[in-house]
Amino acid sequence: MSRKRVEGTGIPRPSTGSAPCRVVVCRDCCCGTRKVPGVDHEGQLARLAQEVPVRVADCLDVCEHANVIVVQPSAAARAAGARPVWLGLVNDADATEDIVTWVRDGGPGVAPCPDILDLYAFTPPRRQR
Repeated sequence: MSRKRVEGTGIPRPSTGSAPCRVVVCRDCCCGTRKVPGVDHEGQLARLAQEVPVRVADCLDVCEHANVIVVQPSAAARAAGARPVWLGLVNDADATEDIVTWVRDGGPGVAPCPDILDLYAFTPPRRQR
């Protein structure tokens, strides 16, 4: 399997052929820092990158929801009307695993969002969409 590095880290990730959509992980002023205690931030990023294409973003300006992960649909799903799903307060390993499973299953527009992830979903302010 071809591996590239997760942008902004030394973490290898699978080639884009192994997952139909992408995950954007916020890592800047609040997300991924000690401001959110009790979370293995590097472990979370590494786990996501093991399974799905990951892009690390600077602050997404929704710090009250740290840690923020955005699941972006594949191009085909987006063309069919699927939209990114913003997930906030993703601060435990079980939620990370639920995201990995959903993305592997196809993500937005392809596979139904697991009910448990509805607890993490939020609508970002208009300027972030």
